[in-house]
Parts: sequence; structure tokens; C-alpha cells
Amino acid sequence: MSKSLQLKEEGNRHFQAGDYIGADGLYSKAIIADAKNPALYTNRAMARLKLGHWESVIADCQTCLALSPQNMKAHYYLAQAQLSICDYDSALENALAAHKLCATTNDKSLGAVTTMVLRCKKDRWGDREKKRLRMEREVEDRMLALLRKDRDDMLATEGDETERSIIEEETNQHMALLSSVFEAARAQNQKKREVPDWAIDDISFDIMVDPVITKTGKSYERATIMEHLRRHPSDPLTREPLSAADLRPNLALRQACEEFLDQNGWAADW
Repeated sequence: MSKSLQLKEEGNRHFQAGDYIGADGLYSKAIIADAKNPALYTNRAMARLKLGHWESVIADCQTCLALSPQNMKAHYYLAQAQLSICDYDSALENALAAHKLCATTNDKSLGAVTTMVLRCKKDRWGDREKKRLRMEREVEDRMLALLRKDRDDMLATEGDETERSIIEEETNQHMALLSSVFEAARAQNQKKREVPDWAIDDISFDIMVDPVITKTGKSYERATIMEHLRRHPSDPLTREPLSAADLRPNLALRQACEEFLDQNGWAADW
């Protein structure tokens, strides 16, 4: 057995025992012994994920992908680290790359990766919503400030008390109307709409990321129907024989689910 393999296996034992610092050190020694082995970098990245060393995880995954561009684990761990540092676009990109590789190889991690895709979509949407609401509030405050300035400018040149009262009243009405318009818009935008039935997987009851269609025309999330077929190779509805080869991507439904999540990221955790 090579020195790097011995160090890797020892690192695995430390990892399984919850000694992530020890595992990190052993994987690092294994990398020194064999710097071209991509699996060593994903092992160390896995330990560093547990330690919360996000930048180091990113560096390890990027090194692994330079050696092995189709490494699913590297994309998956990279997405987790990027999500932790709020790099939402990159996290979703790598989660989707991991999902594509899982789906292609029928990897058993497909369920976990699908969950990661949904989490990335939800967190990215949440971040965009915070920015949108902050910008909306800034615009409202700016417009109210302009109304107050216009009022003050007019009052500074108006000596008639009746006209001054009219200016004050009209300005207050305009400010109240402006605030009500913004408040109504916020209420509408923050209202959580119902998730349409067509977007829901009937096995997991989650919104679908990668729907596939069976011979009977029923669509399911790829991860959940594949897990079902591992246990019971039959159609969930008809109980007739069904295999992975019988499934076909439902591209139109997938696009519809993507568009719905883009506008309603909260639905990923409904």
C-alpha cells in the first residue's frame, strides 16, 4: 500500500471518529505524498467543511476540479462552502453541476444534491429580496425627502397663512399617498402565494428541480423516483414494472418549476 493511501485511510478513521482536525492533518500529509490524486483534495475539503474553513474548502475543490473536472463531490462541497460565504450565484452553479453529474451516473447522492440545489435557490432568492426591499425603502425615503424639501422651499417664499396651510395639507396628502403605494407594493411582494400542484413531487412533496416522466405520463422528482425504484422497481401509482430506463426528462415542467422558483424562492422551503 502506498504511503498516501495509508495516510488517507488513517485520515478516514479520524474523520469517522469526529476528529476533523486530525483528519485534515493526515489528508494534508497524503497530498504531500501524492499531489495529483483528486480524491485526497475532496477528502480534505470534507473535513474542512466540518471545521468551517470555507476558503480552504473552496481552494481544495478548485484544485480537485483542475485535476478532475467531472468530480461530483468537488462541485457539491464547493457549493456548500460558497453558500456559507454568501456567494449565492456560484453556489447554485456548482450545486447544479453536481446535480447534473449525479443524474447522469445515477449516483445515490442525488437526493442530497437536489436538496442542496433547492437550498441555494432559496438563499439566493432571499438575498435578492433583502436587497430589493432595502432599495425600495431607500427610494421611498428619497422621494419623501424631496417632497419635504419642495414644501419647505415653497413655505420659505409664501407669507400668506392660508396658502401656507394649503401647502402643508397638500404635501401631507402626497406623502401619505406615496407611503401607501409603497406599503401596498411591499404587502403584495411579500405575500406568500400557494405552490401550484404541478410543481410538487407526489413522493417527497417538495417542489421539483429535475422532473422526469413515467410511461403513464406522471412526473416525479428524479431523485425521489430513483430512490423509490431502488427499493421497489414499480410505478408508484399503477404498481406495474418500472425501471430507470423508462423515465424521460420533462423539460417543459422543469423550466416552469425553475421560473416559479426564480420568482418565489420561499417555495423551496414551503
